[in-house]
Amino acid sequence: MPNRREGYDAGARKMKRDGLMNAWAGAILLCAALIAVAGGLGSCVSAIVGAGTTVGVAAVQERSMGQALDDATILTLINQRLLEKSENLFIKVDVEVVEGRVLLTGNVRNPEDRIAVARTAWQTKGVREVLNELEINDRSTLRDYAKDVWITAQLKFKLLGDKNVLTINYTVDTLNGVVFLFGIAQDKKELDRATSHARNIKGVVKVISHVVLKDDPKRAS
Repeated sequence: MPNRREGYDAGARKMKRDGLMNAWAGAILLCAALIAVAGGLGSCVSAIVGAGTTVGVAAVQERSMGQALDDATILTLINQRLLEKSENLFIKVDVEVVEGRVLLTGNVRNPEDRIAVARTAWQTKGVREVLNELEINDRSTLRDYAKDVWITAQLKFKLLGDKNVLTINYTVDTLNGVVFLFGIAQDKKELDRATSHARNIKGVVKVISHVVLKDDPKRAS
């Protein structure tokens, strides 16, 4: 009979696979709908970028539509390669991509795995930078996972409710109470607001920001 850890891993594996598949499936369905209504390939590209969001929302992103599509491709390739290497790595490693910058979070078993995941990311075409925040251990429990999910949901809700923060340009991930912010801020004031929201959530141990400012020269030209 499977234990709780096996059940958790199976559930996490299914959620991650379904998430990747649903994002692209949603994009394809929306693409077809837009073609039917408006006609033309331009609407299709917008749909794929939005992966289920409206064209208007996609246009608000600081990333160009082409860059957002490139990021989605990089994300898919990295996850695919992780799955080919190890199902455990696929489950334990969370990957986010913004303008070719890759953020890696999660738990791995040893230093060799940490290096291997980073190497996999670097070897993917289009990657400009790899931010490796992987921890070498797996102390997380089902309770910790639920707590992290709750923190992430709370922060996303707070960001959505703040009219001075363009939430669409941010990605949030939480691991063992540590919140990782990733994306593009309009200015330092907006970034400070987003960081403050994170710090004021119960259960947050630390906030680590890999957000770049809109006018940062590190951004893709």
